Order: sequence, then C-alpha cells, then structure tokens
Amino acid sequence: MRHIDIKTAPPGPKARKVVEETQATLSPSIDRFYPLVVESAHGSLVKDVDGNTYVDLNSGLGVLGVGSTPERVVKAVARQSGRFMHYSYTDFYYGNIARLARKLSAITPGRFEKRVYFGNSGTEAVEAAIKLSRYRSGRQRILAFTGAFHGRTMGAVSLTASKPRQMKGFSPLLPGVTHVPYPYCYRCPFGQTYPECGYFCVDYISDQVLDKYVPADEVSSIFFEPIQGEGGYVVPPPDYFRRLQKLAKGHGIMLVDDEIQSGMGRTGRWFAIEHFGVVPDMVLVAKALASGLPLSALVAGKETMSWGPGSHASTFGANPVAAEAALATIGTIEDEGLLARARRTGGRLMKRLLEMKEKYEIVGDVRGKGLMVGMEIVKDKKGKESGVKEMLGIVDYSWRHGALVISCGKSTIRFFPPLNIPQDALDEAIDVVEEGVRLQSR
Repeated sequence: MRHIDIKTAPPGPKARKVVEETQATLSPSIDRFYPLVVESAHGSLVKDVDGNTYVDLNSGLGVLGVGSTPERVVKAVARQSGRFMHYSYTDFYYGNIARLARKLSAITPGRFEKRVYFGNSGTEAVEAAIKLSRYRSGRQRILAFTGAFHGRTMGAVSLTASKPRQMKGFSPLLPGVTHVPYPYCYRCPFGQTYPECGYFCVDYISDQVLDKYVPADEVSSIFFEPIQGEGGYVVPPPDYFRRLQKLAKGHGIMLVDDEIQSGMGRTGRWFAIEHFGVVPDMVLVAKALASGLPLSALVAGKETMSWGPGSHASTFGANPVAAEAALATIGTIEDEGLLARARRTGGRLMKRLLEMKEKYEIVGDVRGKGLMVGMEIVKDKKGKESGVKEMLGIVDYSWRHGALVISCGKSTIRFFPPLNIPQDALDEAIDVVEEGVRLQSR
C-alpha cells in the first residue's frame, strides 16, 4: 500500500493562491520551510489543498507526537468543549488540571513531591523558569548553551543562541546571560576528540567561565536541551550531564531541562534526560503535550516552586480543553505502548540513515535517540564543510515527492515523525529522502 500520492506538482495552484494571500496579510517575521498548504491531516499523513498526500516526518514541528487528529484526543476535546471552554485557572478552579498535574509529576524524572505551572507555549514555560530560578535562588545570572533554542520572547531569546537573525535588532537583551559551548562532538568547538577529551567542555565551564569572569554564587541556573533541537539534533556524550550536574550542585546552581521538543516520548522515553541518568531541578514541557492545542508546563519540586500568589500567572494557561487533550495524549502513549514503539521504529530509522552514511559522501553524521534523529549533510566527509546547498536540495526534493522533512542547525535534516507512524509509511518516505540524497551526491 502506497501512502504518498502526488497528483499535482507542488505547490499547486490552490496552494500558490493561499501563499500569496498569506504574504499579503501576515507578519513577514514568520519564516517557512516550503509552500506546503495543509487541507487536512490524519495520523502520519498530510493532505494539501491541491489533493496531494504526504508522509509527515516532522510531526508539525514536534507537536503531533501521537499523529494528527488522534481519535482519543479528538473525542476528549469535543467532550470538554461541550462542558466549558475556558474559566481562567489563575482565578478559579476546575478539576482536570489537577489530574494533569499529578500525571506530569508522575512521569517527569524524580520521585519527590512536585508542583506544576501551566502556560500556553514552550516559550512561556521558559519565561516562567527564568523568573522562578531567580526567585528561588535570589541570584540573577543564567548560563545557557551555544546552539540553544529556547524561544523568541525577550527573556527566552536571551537564552537562545541558534541563529543570529533570531536576536538581530533586539538588543539589549536580558542581562546576566552567559553562553557556553554545547558538547557537539562531531564539530567540537575546542577541536578535541571524544573520549580522549576527558569532557573538557565541562572543565571549561568550571575553569574558564566560573573561575574567571562569572561569579558562581550569582548564577541561578543552567538552561539546557538534553538533545539540542534547532542547534542540529546534537546528542551529548553519555556522561556529560552527570558531570554538569556535579559541577552545578557544587555551586548551588539549578539545572533547567528544556524538553519542549525532546519530551513526551520523542526519544523512546518520556523525557530525553532519562537517557543520561540525571534528575534536573525543573523540566519544561510543551509542543507534543496536548497534540496541537496550546499548552505548556513547568514541573519542579515543591521546595523549588516556592513563589507566592500573584508571582506568575497566565489567563489562558491550563485551558480546560487543552488539559483534556493532554490527558488523552498521555493516555494514548501509555495504552498504545508508544515509548517502546518509538525505540523500535527509531532503531530501524537509524539503521537506514547509517546505511546512507556508508553509501553517500555527503552524509557526514547520523545521531539521535528514538524518533529524534538528525542526518548532517556535508560537502565531503573529510573536510566536514557544511553542505547547506545540498541539504536544501534534499529537503526540497523530499517535500515535492511526498516526504515532509525539515532542517535544523546549519545543514542537518531532522527526522521526528509521529511516535505511531506505520513502519511502511516511514520506509516509503525514507526512500524518497534517500533519492534526494543520491541526486545531491552526483
């Protein structure tokens, strides 16, 4: 059974019309990968306004972890919408957010009493964590990583260091933020090689940052992604976060784990940090939490979440319809065994991409966990020069032929399909991507 069906060379006439109308009416600050105009989507398939059907390998930017319009979520949304759609959780009470908070407390790392703050987006979760880390510690400074993406509001973009255009023209940003190199072993910023480096990147933070120009007793927190998303799907070496945690604890610095893209089963575990054996002080969740409805969560220990009434709030946060969607999403992941399935499917995906790495000179690196996998494109393996043109060519070929992939970092193609994508649909889409790689390799 074929899943891809391209009837009209995309973008078709209906899609072009929508693109023209959009460009005439919406802010030009919004950038898009290619002119896909969605008409409907179900499971792992997306249909455009011209009747073309694609296999979704990006889950609507990581939001559709259990696929598009999942039946259990749709029914939960319909039920709650018929009861009431909003009544400001910051001012009044309703029961499903307490149930959701208990569920999130149970699945996030750490077996201790926790508290949950709900917002609408990943960026809002980051903003809440910035405020809470300062409030709880009485310290003003924050460490973040190069290559990081934590959002675009003024506080969140101050932690972001993914692309210069994301902060160009907006300075001065939040004061007191210092960026340190992320452990990107394929392109080590220190020119070293793992494991011979002895985790020099952690020693650098201690010896060259905290001992030289950033007073450790003024640092409230270190914000990090356990696997960098926009930075290139970069996976740190196994012991990195344990060493970072030891350093942080020695100075009373909190670890804030941004799982906005990597969480909710994406890597085959509820949260990517579980692969590294570390329990952070705060966990940030969004994107796939409510299967497309706006909802985010900041989860922290009861002692950490110590701020008082009125310190932070959000009128639309914890919307009751979104909360029901989140409960149904978590239930779907549990009842359908999607954590184990993501590990199995991700293993087969990794095998296919590693075979491409052996076959094609432009595939420089393949890395990831579960269904969060990146394939870095280069000019050639020896020089490792980023293959931006080649990557763009592969992405363009893929979507025009029915496989929806996008990029990250400088020249990495990222694969993060729904956790329940059928294996034959994934195989069909990867065949398309491989043909794009082959054509760019000539």
